[in-house]
Amino acid sequence: MKILIIGAGKVGYNLALVLSQENHDVTIIDNYYEALAKAEENLDVLCIKGNGVSTNVLMEAGIKEADLLIAVTDSDEVNMVCCLTGKKLGAVRTVARIRDPEYARELTILKEQIGLDMVINPEHAAAEEIALNLSFPSAIDVLSFAKGRVKMIELKITEDMPLVGMKLKNLPNRNLHPILIGAVLRDGKAIVPKGDFQIKKDDLIYILGNPSGIMYFLKTCKIVQVKIKNVMVVGAGRIAYYLTQMLSEMGIRLKIVEIDRQKCEEFAELLPDTLIINGDGTDEGLLLSENIGEMDAFISLTGMDEENLIAALVAKQNGAKKVIAKISRMNYMAVIQKLGIDNVICPKLTTTDQILKFVRGNSVETLHRILEGQAEIIELIAKGDSKIINIPLKKLKISKDVIVATIVRKNEIVIPHGNDMIYEDDRVIIISKNSKISELDDLIVESSGGIQVELQNNIKKLGSIINM
Repeated sequence: MKILIIGAGKVGYNLALVLSQENHDVTIIDNYYEALAKAEENLDVLCIKGNGVSTNVLMEAGIKEADLLIAVTDSDEVNMVCCLTGKKLGAVRTVARIRDPEYARELTILKEQIGLDMVINPEHAAAEEIALNLSFPSAIDVLSFAKGRVKMIELKITEDMPLVGMKLKNLPNRNLHPILIGAVLRDGKAIVPKGDFQIKKDDLIYILGNPSGIMYFLKTCKIVQVKIKNVMVVGAGRIAYYLTQMLSEMGIRLKIVEIDRQKCEEFAELLPDTLIINGDGTDEGLLLSENIGEMDAFISLTGMDEENLIAALVAKQNGAKKVIAKISRMNYMAVIQKLGIDNVICPKLTTTDQILKFVRGNSVETLHRILEGQAEIIELIAKGDSKIINIPLKKLKISKDVIVATIVRKNEIVIPHGNDMIYEDDRVIIISKNSKISELDDLIVESSGGIQVELQNNIKKLGSIINM
């Protein structure tokens, strides 16, 4: 695809990085050279300095041939105008980042009037991710598939778990409550495990199944699930606003700590049923006075990565059962994993996954990068013209770095074996390492043996003719 990205900030840069790695023709437009310099130096993309709203700049960037325009500047209004102008000038599809809650309530009308094909709201997506993580408190991360019927949790193996030393084929109650350990991260290396794979201490494992099956598996492994009832949030921003609404619907009590008094007053008006505290969320004395040790979860959502990490660490040391921190810079990830913070939320990564799903096409329902970006888990819809439907999986030549993890039907969730088949309209969940899957037929390794033999025979014939 030819893709234009307007806005070279953190989200724009990360999108350009991932899309260029997938061999798309990417152009970034930004008003400020300083913002473009990093992309120009590190990425294989074209950088254009200029206003993304300008018709001349868009024409220079090749808007008439663009398959996709993505507007991710800091201004919702600029993003919408960019998309409207781009659509009029010939862009096939347009995507805008729209973050303001006021606009979020009117998305259907906005999409129709402006001709938007997709709207991304990183803060809303981050809030959804946090709410989902609170449903499995012992997990590092939780992902949802097939409209919530299938979950995947990321779990760190500790020395006190009975799973240590166990082979996957010997997992307890596999037939009673089927689950699948579909991927493992060990010493920074991504592994798609087989039945003889042995679990070790400090492994990060990715478990798939229906929610009740996963809960039963955790119970048999003596992993205690504590129901989240009380949550403290530091930082009164958009994520906190969306999250408060979601947690209230889940019956969770929540208090928000914010250092800016004006923001406190604004939130008190917007969320009259929520306790808002004016204070410094990194102040240990304040956290203790607000009974941090009684909190089932603590979530730091300020605009500063350093403050979020400090607040999360202080909360953890003072008894908060689960701590989550929002970060923007991915170079912190290796350090964070050693600090004892339970979960990290990065809105720009969530946004990138949403865009990748959109770029891959209509067959892709859900897409998440896992194993520190070394693999993907993808939900695909089986089309009637697919080459692999109605054929037992054991008869298909599927790439060795791909696993068919789960098949979801109207009244059935299948952890597949060799004799199972994929039928039309099934939702198929795939784990793929080093592959860019857009549809089910991409799973098959095309055999080139016959072609090679024929080519060799033709070369021999040609040689005989030349020598005559």
